[in-house]
Amino acid sequence: MAKRRHPTPLRTSSEDVVVSRKAPDTPQTRSPAYRLAFADDEFLTSEDIRGVRFQLEYLKPELRLRESGITSTVVLFGGARIPEPGKPAWAAKNEVQKRNLEAASKYYDEARRFAQLAAQTSATSDFKEFVVVTGGGPGVMEAGNRGAADMGAPSIGLNIVLPHEQAPNLYVTPDLSFNFHYFATRKIHFLLRAKVVAVFPGGFGTMDEFFETLTLIQTGRMDKVPVLLFGKEFWSKVINLEALAEAGTIAPTDPDLFAVVDEAEEGWEIVRKFYDLPKMGEPIYKAD
Repeated sequence: MAKRRHPTPLRTSSEDVVVSRKAPDTPQTRSPAYRLAFADDEFLTSEDIRGVRFQLEYLKPELRLRESGITSTVVLFGGARIPEPGKPAWAAKNEVQKRNLEAASKYYDEARRFAQLAAQTSATSDFKEFVVVTGGGPGVMEAGNRGAADMGAPSIGLNIVLPHEQAPNLYVTPDLSFNFHYFATRKIHFLLRAKVVAVFPGGFGTMDEFFETLTLIQTGRMDKVPVLLFGKEFWSKVINLEALAEAGTIAPTDPDLFAVVDEAEEGWEIVRKFYDLPKMGEPIYKAD
């Protein structure tokens, strides 16, 4: 009786990369045309492959978050330049900015406390829901990831490659620390699972994220979620959406799409009532 032959196992893509690099050194193998397409950095970063790069930047975090079982998030937006209380205002360019940034350090504390409250709720779902997500950098972002870490909770960091200031802060969960080239795909992952959006004082990037969130909710592209604007004094000076409503360029009810608050507990109470969540004990705040 003939011996049954087992089929030869298929080589993986990574194995083929290794094999292709062992080819004899000839003009043909040195040519860029010979490189495997998926292992050719020059090809993958070319203008013609931009659409593929968009897909890859969407898929990599998406698959990792699915594997982690994370179904919903609490998003914290805010300024990278806001220092931790007691630390120097590293971004200040003059004495006025130094004074104002140091005063704004109170929002670092509020962001940290707010993330602690989110992490307490997240713990009741084995850290699958209400998981803290930030832009992964310094300032308010660091405070958010740090608040989750205070409670032993995982948190997500969505970094982006910039000429300055963007490197993952040390409180992001390493397995949930992502890096982006495209702002567009990063924004998708900020809001795709968002159940809460908390916006702290910040600059152009923070306002961009705030207004995009409002636009998506206003146009029905995103479910209505609690959108919290932290810092009544700050935001009353910076934006006036009531003026837009009076001018007729937004609906009279559009300013109701968000709430302005000052303290973490005040903001989380809005979230708790919106989702009918149980009350939690006081968070463990560590003023290091």
